[in-house]
Amino acid sequence: MPELLSASRRDFLKSLGGGMLVLVTLEQESLAQESGRSHRRPASNPPPQDVAAWLHIDQNGAVTAFTGKVEVGQNIRTSLPQAIADELHVQPGSIRLVMGDTALTPWDMGTFGSRTTPTMAPQLRAAAAAMREQLLTIAAKKWSVDRASLTLADGYVLQPASGRKAGYGEFASAADWTKVLCANSEITPPSERQYSGRSLSKLNARELVSGRHQFTSDMKRPGMLYGRVLRPPSFGAQLLSADTTAAAAIPNVTVVHESDFIGVAAPNEFIADKSLDAIKAQWREKSQIYAKDLFSYLKANPENGETGEHDTTAALPDTHAAKNLQSTYAVAYIAHVPLEPRAAVAEWQGSRLTVWTGTQVPFGVRSELAEAFQLTEENVRVIVPDTGAAYGGKHTGECAIEAARLAKAAGRPVKLVWTRQEEFTWAYFRPAGVIEVRSGVANDGTLTSWDFHNYNSGSSGLESPYRCPSSRARFHPTKYPLRQGSYRGLAATANHFARESHIDELALAVGMDPLAFRLKNLQNDRVRAVLEAAAGRFGWDKSKPTPTRGYGLSCGMEKGSYFACCAEISVTPNRQIRVDRVVEAFECGAIVNPRQLENQVEGAIIMGLGGALFEAIDFANGRILNPRLGKYPVPRFSDLPAVEVVLLDRRDLPSAGAGETPIMGIAPAIANGLFQATGVRVRSMPIQPAFQSGV
Repeated sequence: MPELLSASRRDFLKSLGGGMLVLVTLEQESLAQESGRSHRRPASNPPPQDVAAWLHIDQNGAVTAFTGKVEVGQNIRTSLPQAIADELHVQPGSIRLVMGDTALTPWDMGTFGSRTTPTMAPQLRAAAAAMREQLLTIAAKKWSVDRASLTLADGYVLQPASGRKAGYGEFASAADWTKVLCANSEITPPSERQYSGRSLSKLNARELVSGRHQFTSDMKRPGMLYGRVLRPPSFGAQLLSADTTAAAAIPNVTVVHESDFIGVAAPNEFIADKSLDAIKAQWREKSQIYAKDLFSYLKANPENGETGEHDTTAALPDTHAAKNLQSTYAVAYIAHVPLEPRAAVAEWQGSRLTVWTGTQVPFGVRSELAEAFQLTEENVRVIVPDTGAAYGGKHTGECAIEAARLAKAAGRPVKLVWTRQEEFTWAYFRPAGVIEVRSGVANDGTLTSWDFHNYNSGSSGLESPYRCPSSRARFHPTKYPLRQGSYRGLAATANHFARESHIDELALAVGMDPLAFRLKNLQNDRVRAVLEAAAGRFGWDKSKPTPTRGYGLSCGMEKGSYFACCAEISVTPNRQIRVDRVVEAFECGAIVNPRQLENQVEGAIIMGLGGALFEAIDFANGRILNPRLGKYPVPRFSDLPAVEVVLLDRRDLPSAGAGETPIMGIAPAIANGLFQATGVRVRSMPIQPAFQSGV
């Protein structure tokens, strides 16, 4: 094996049996997250950009693929094998996919930004194509036949003319060699692909529904203890003193007190909780802002730096416009609420540390652990079991570090699972923001000026699909009172909410139908296509509002994907908003798995309902006031509308990711429908409390 492979990887490949290893050039990803964490390795320890191991065939013909990406519910455990199977001519279900293991898989920046399908699928496809070509070459040489006479099918090399047939393992075991290749191998054209474009079920569905799948929180290690960590009463509170005597006196309990970190490790969760309760700590707290002051605080506390998109001349007010509008929109902090809270199992073997944890960035967490314990990265292994959701909320490794601290002190493996209250309080939130929009429009409905400023929530989705001769879009970083970071769709949800709400306001100002106004000003043909598809399926031209029923729409683009959303809403006598029907059209290039893509769009719409209607973090003086599901509502089955998804398959275009963009349309569609029904324009998310209070 080449020296670039870790000892763990070499041992793992040996356990699979002799065979063929294909290496392929890895193009470095450059995407950085809004959370400010780039997840790049330092220059002294660069990622394997030149050569990395992706695929292996053992002597029995079994195919194993390796990727640093992780499965957090987006179903890449199925879609990535579909790409490999197209090139290798094997069943997707026969491919073993090793994911998110820093000792076995190539370095990877992380699973975020809807980048797995556009970056990793082509990478594995190229590796599989290279392997396919090698199989044919080796078989032709071994059989002394013309290579062109051979084909591949279901894991066999065939010579149809003679009926000769042999499994891949025969050639892999006979040719135990390494081949270094570039990523420009001959790829099967879309029209000839057997598996991509088909609605395959989840390859591990049986494990999931039967309960055999082990999440981090299910894991058990020999001699394992259970951990708990003492949390401050408020953000930024300073530990003055701690009496751990009573906790340390409990049999078989290890108490860890290192600087301001205090935790316990116990034989079971009940004793761990009891031990933590026995610790008496004193804290010094500091005065902090309240939720009611959030938006004025963001505007009053700018930081240096701003970013812009597609600026032209943006002189306002627009003296050439028939109408000038100015509106301010706001979005609250919201929580990720993953089904599985943060969890980690840590185990030390001398100076070597292994941590199993649910994270989107296993290599980033490895770096955090190495830094925290002054280890080389080679002595830290992070393994990510398929994880119960993340939504951008699992980019950091604090839970892994806490578990490792406890395990080191106890001298035994420790499992730490955050409580739901800890997840709500000590994780980070989707950034809150204030968005100010000024615009001008001609009498015929032509946009003449556009000035768009986002404070704090972020720059994603600033780019507008609308034609405008004078435009400016800016993101202004500010100081912020709560910990914030990546969330599904990043700031694009906030920016689409403001832009698409304001577009409706402009249409009203000149007396135009919202659909007609958009179609007149759209300059992006792919947005136009999804808008026409959604409006057609929804029956927009037949939708007639009443005082209690309205219809709204929105459209947009982000990360190479395009959406349009139509919503039918109704209002009860006590001013409760009910979303009755949603139609969303979505296009992300060539579709890999139609049914699973439909699931992604449906899931995004349902998740988006919460942030649109009622999700908001309430806080005061450094404390989260609603840190449990009983006080923080997320969409229930009773909240769900009838959902129809219209997929536009562009087989002529590369596949883009679809995990984030579909969430962006539901909030402005609801706000626009609410205005149509009631005449009340709500410019803040969540919409329901603002509407309920009569804003």
